[in-house]
Formats: sequence, C-alpha cells, structure tokens
Amino acid sequence: MNEKYTPGKHLLMTLQVEEASLLTTIDPFLEFTKKQINIHNLQIVGISTHSFEGGGFTAAICLMESHICIHTWPEFGQLTLDVYLCNYLKDNSEKVLHLGKLFKTYFNAIVINETVVNR
Repeated sequence: MNEKYTPGKHLLMTLQVEEASLLTTIDPFLEFTKKQINIHNLQIVGISTHSFEGGGFTAAICLMESHICIHTWPEFGQLTLDVYLCNYLKDNSEKVLHLGKLFKTYFNAIVINETVVNR
C-alpha cells in the first residue's frame, strides 16, 4: 500500500463565552450538537452528560466516528471542547474543522486556545 493512512483530525479548543446561560444549560447545546451530527452524516453511539449543581455541565457524545466532548466553567466564562473524527471509511478532516467553526459561532466565543492534531 503506497498511501499513508491518517487516523483522523482532533480539534481541541478553549473558548471564552460571555453569555452564562450557554455554559449552564445543557439541553440547547445537545439539541444543536445532535442537529449538526445529523447534518454531517455522523452516527451517535451514546451520550453521557452531567450538570453540576449551580454551575456548568459536561458531556461526552460518542460517535461511530469517534467523539465530541465539552466541559463548561460558567464561573470563569470558559469551556473546553474537543472534536475528533476518524478517517476509517473516508477523510473527515474538513468536518472536524467545520464543526469547530459552528461551535464557536453557537457560543459566540472568543478563542483562547485552539490546537489541531493530525493523528
């Protein structure tokens, strides 16, 4: 085989968010994320979430293609988010970058840190 296989692209972001309700209410985030997963032809395997008393939330959305994970800190106006999609059947690299842009727009966020890892 002459072609080098690349397992996927992993986007890691730390974002600053002004609107506290976006960091404390998980349901709108899950609704938005599920819609984007559908639009991008990805498949959900499972979702695990937790809302912290008087605070933020965390969610891990396991996909057949890998995952989307978030953890929010409303007391600091920040969140961390990562999107990783594998390339087993097709190259999903552009989907990772597009999802990252959509999440930044959803949160109306300022990027504190953004790292792209080509696996």
